[in-house]
Amino acid sequence: MAPQTSIPVAANILGTIGTVLWCVQLIPQVWHNWRNKKTDGLPALMMFLWAACAVPFGVYAVVQNFNIPIQIQPQVFGSLALVNWAQILIYNKQWKTWKAVAAAASLFILFGTIEAVLIVTLRGPYDQGVAWPMMLIGVIAAVLVAGGLIPPYFEMWVRRGRVVGINWLFLSMDCAGAVFSLFALVAQNTFDVLGGIIYLSVIVLEVGIFSSHVIWLLRTRTLRKKAKDQGVKFDDLPEARKYQGQEGQNTQSEVSDLSKPASSELKESRLSGELAVELGSSRLALSEYVLGIDILKDLDSWSISVPGCTTEKDVERGPCAAGYGSMAG
Repeated sequence: MAPQTSIPVAANILGTIGTVLWCVQLIPQVWHNWRNKKTDGLPALMMFLWAACAVPFGVYAVVQNFNIPIQIQPQVFGSLALVNWAQILIYNKQWKTWKAVAAAASLFILFGTIEAVLIVTLRGPYDQGVAWPMMLIGVIAAVLVAGGLIPPYFEMWVRRGRVVGINWLFLSMDCAGAVFSLFALVAQNTFDVLGGIIYLSVIVLEVGIFSSHVIWLLRTRTLRKKAKDQGVKFDDLPEARKYQGQEGQNTQSEVSDLSKPASSELKESRLSGELAVELGSSRLALSEYVLGIDILKDLDSWSISVPGCTTEKDVERGPCAAGYGSMAG
């Protein structure tokens, strides 16, 4: 298909709305990850594939001469996907922050370089009527953007349909952005089939994620009510854990509690050991002190028991002195 030669106003407006939504849709997810300091249920592969899809998607939009908002869209989308990917490495994979940031920055530079090279390389042949390279780029973009939404389905399968770790505001804005972008393509003079497939695949897969969680809410309404009545979290309810297939596994609260007693017991044992040493030293000193008093008492009682030894002067005299000396010996 030939590049767009003119862009209708309606297409620009719809494309701008879609771009604004897709420029900020991942910000709620970034905030959600940072606030909770965990990314359980948010697959790293999802964000990596989305960051990678920005390359062919950007090349396809620029070479096809889509409206400017849609050309900007993949760049911002891929950058925010890399931020989320780095957060997953930090919070879930336990990477050091500098290492995750360096990895994300390196990918950003790599992806940007590849996209620029492809745009320069493919624009000339495409203008001359060689369309198959751009068709291939469009197919790769569609596969990657749709493939990024497949890993959450594995997470939902493990949790019996429950969606965990994905921010609902992000998902709603992302789906709405795809809808407006699709309408922008419809409003153009000629409809781009591959571009439409990209947006439509996002809409269908994200509606599937919404539907899965709604079904899970309906199926677990009795268990969730029971957990609420007992004042516990859903994941801490034994029946809920059985339903989720998590029997025999520690809950998150149990995992956090397991580490606390271990450290406190270590401190207590350390303190009790130090206290025992101090008490032992004190007991030894006390024993020596008592023993010394007993010896003195014995000496005093012996000297008093010698006939005629009743005063200090008597002790200094012969019999007492002799008796004391023999006793001391």
